[in-house]
Amino acid sequence: MNAVLPLAADPALARIRTHCCFCSMQCGMELLPAAGGLGFDIKPSPDFPVATGRLCQKGLNALGHVVHEERLLAPQRRAGAALPGAPWQRAGWEEALDGIAASIRSIQERHGADAVSVFGGGSLTNEVCYLLGKFARVALRSKYIDYNGRYCMSSAAAAQVRAFGIDRGMSIPLDDLQMADYIILAGTNIAECQPTMVPYLLAAKKRGAKIVTIDPRQSMTAKLADIHVSLQPGFDSVFVNGLLHVILSENLYDAAFVDAHTTGLNDVREAVKGFSPDTVAMYTGIPLEVIRTIARGFARAQTGVVLTARGLEQQVNGMEHTLNYINLCLLTGKMGRPGCGFGPVTGQANGQGGREHGMKADQLPGYRSIEDPEARRHVAGVWGVDPNDLPGKGVSAYELFGKILDGEIKAMIVLGSNPLVSSPNNARVAEALQKLELLVVVDLFATETAAYAHWLLPGSSFLEAEGTLTNLEGRVFHRPRALRTPGEVMEDYRLISALADRLGFGESFRYESPEAVFDELARASSGGPADYGGMSYARIKEKHGLYWPCPSADHPGTPRMFENGAYPTATGRAKLHGIAPQKPAETTDREYPFILTTGRLGNHYLSGAQTRRTAALLKKAPFPVAEIHPSAAERILLRPGDRIRLTTRRGSMVFDVKVVPDIHATTIFVPFHWGGEHGINLLTSDALHPVSRMPEFKICAVRIEREAP
Repeated sequence: MNAVLPLAADPALARIRTHCCFCSMQCGMELLPAAGGLGFDIKPSPDFPVATGRLCQKGLNALGHVVHEERLLAPQRRAGAALPGAPWQRAGWEEALDGIAASIRSIQERHGADAVSVFGGGSLTNEVCYLLGKFARVALRSKYIDYNGRYCMSSAAAAQVRAFGIDRGMSIPLDDLQMADYIILAGTNIAECQPTMVPYLLAAKKRGAKIVTIDPRQSMTAKLADIHVSLQPGFDSVFVNGLLHVILSENLYDAAFVDAHTTGLNDVREAVKGFSPDTVAMYTGIPLEVIRTIARGFARAQTGVVLTARGLEQQVNGMEHTLNYINLCLLTGKMGRPGCGFGPVTGQANGQGGREHGMKADQLPGYRSIEDPEARRHVAGVWGVDPNDLPGKGVSAYELFGKILDGEIKAMIVLGSNPLVSSPNNARVAEALQKLELLVVVDLFATETAAYAHWLLPGSSFLEAEGTLTNLEGRVFHRPRALRTPGEVMEDYRLISALADRLGFGESFRYESPEAVFDELARASSGGPADYGGMSYARIKEKHGLYWPCPSADHPGTPRMFENGAYPTATGRAKLHGIAPQKPAETTDREYPFILTTGRLGNHYLSGAQTRRTAALLKKAPFPVAEIHPSAAERILLRPGDRIRLTTRRGSMVFDVKVVPDIHATTIFVPFHWGGEHGINLLTSDALHPVSRMPEFKICAVRIEREAP
């Protein structure tokens, strides 16, 4: 196979502008003709306001996977059974779309509309997210759609809706970080996951800000901190209750703000009674003076920000952990003014837009509840269908595979995701995929998930698809089309529309351009919590992005939430929550005495489908390495050259190992960017949070053993 030759979408442009495809910073980049006239080089865009003229190593190498020799350039179908290793046969688009549509009709005639499901991805444009949700509910009439953002932001989203009445990711623009006097970073490794966000933290430090990191690992981010709290996974609510105890017992809270803008103070008082610094120190091993220092420092600071991420959110108590960190901001009055706010740091490129506009099982465009009759009426009116014809609420991403195993779902369309690698307890996912009558995968590559597919359709890359994305701040920006689609590749929005046409719903999916899709999205979202009604491509381009909510064409957007002191809750106030810490789904015992946790590396992204095909990135991290504490290494008599066997209640795997002193002594860390024999999600727990349905990726009980070379 040969590398794909990239060709400019508009050869007349000397300066091709676009945006990175990886993390939620969505940094601006430019493509410049490479020396010799073939291909392009990438450099940072100097005038996109978010990333301050920088790119990380992933961004600088973002062209690598787009031109990779394994790139799919035409539809493929199975010559025989859909099993790993079975041969593919090239097919034309007519054959593929007709064959898939015929299979869908057959399955739905025999088993009902809900027998066909959709699994989306958090890196798709807002336009494709919107169309995929509309396709599931209008063309398929199925309630079963969800996306991999359920593995990313669902606990934080559920917490913010309960506390603030709305979830926009960060409640502040990134510029506010530079005005913060005290910054708490909990369960987030910004230096590796969002590297171009680090300059904002450094600017705050230059002004004299204190930074606290809370994480079982002393990560690259922790090296920027004034105080690092090495906390065992699962103990965030215990630790934060200790901080709240100090703030309340020493009357350090902002009584005027709490009285005017919150409810639930007494609930918090009652919840933290038994969590004095002495008690919390005993539970966590964190010195009581550290607890007091952080509590007093954050409370007394004039401005402050708390940012959280998956480290504490990917747990069966993740929503509660997040609510407790929100309590810190509310009790100290650090909301709704410059340099103050709360925010979960979105992981995926468009994790925000994915749930805002219809890929989440229980939501319609505009972050509307699918069970709200008025929301159904409004969206159905935009779509030109009867509200009664819209399906109801489905189930979360991981639960879709349970529905397959139960026999309720017979077909699945996967677009822009690799759930076999990214899902917990993924042997169960493989079992489910193998049971499907029809699996259609739309992707750039033959991923691990595609090994079980009946049809494999080539997707368009980020450089070939015009559209909008919503970054971690809630800023919506335009990403132009930079390159032509190679081979027979069809843009994703056209592919969805073409399949809808084969299913008899072509009139509802006729769009001349992604801009036409966005204009409909804006109408569908109008009046909803995530209101894009006042946005257009022209305004977004002119302003270098607009923050939602933006309800009208003369509205400037909303960079900083809650500045008027009002919250979209039943009372108009934010709600404090008293949190009683609970145990994780799995606790350690004599057989499984350690805690396995997972996370990202700076060289890779999500399931690694893109970055493992980028030579410069793969060279730096060709395979996963387990990190263990020296005390754990001593316990198993680890010797130089040994590997380590990890065994949980779901399976056993062997990894190379690195002994590091900067990890909690109880904890084993393994990155999750690989599949197959290196795929750590074979071992992780599939316990789900009862509300957010977030799997507990970050905590499972594990046994470690020395594996001789």
